[in-house]
Amino acid sequence: MRRKALAMTLTAVVVAGCSSMKPEDFAGGKPTFVLEEYFAGKTRAWGLFEDRFGNVRRQFVVDITGVWDGRELVLDEDFTYSDGEVEERVWRIVKIDANRYEGRAGDVVGVATGTAYGNALNWRYALDLKVGGSTRRVNFDDWMFLQPDGILINRARVTKWGFDVGEVTVVFGKIKPADTANGGDGRTDPNL
Repeated sequence: MRRKALAMTLTAVVVAGCSSMKPEDFAGGKPTFVLEEYFAGKTRAWGLFEDRFGNVRRQFVVDITGVWDGRELVLDEDFTYSDGEVEERVWRIVKIDANRYEGRAGDVVGVATGTAYGNALNWRYALDLKVGGSTRRVNFDDWMFLQPDGILINRARVTKWGFDVGEVTVVFGKIKPADTANGGDGRTDPNL
């Protein structure tokens, strides 16, 4: 009886933590987010990771180069963390149809699935996350929302066995080629 009660409690916690939000809820959202168009070229992102208690544990900047060949989007992401650590992740993303994507990367377990409608895209995937000297498998429920002026806001809920580990918040901006040619840092807005 005790095991059954524990199982029911754990199920209730997991179900209560699940979002009912669906990508289709944003079908009319503007501006329309087309993943392969947005990430073609150079993009910069600024982000942070908060633990489940809301404490900021890591901050980072990501420089991204994207190449779209009409079928596959290759994203080369170079992370620089505030503690000096650097990391690279290369995504290979294939567009399945007008609304669905599949992605692979070296630390992604299996295939990431993405669904886009309007100004939103939802990625779901498992990731082998390096933590100190070990690796932990966690799950990402990753939401991206395109805003006016080319700003992309990304919020990702990170879980393990259905329990919250933390949340990642990232803001992306397109890098204009002319900005980097003139000695600037390429940000879309000098106030970023």
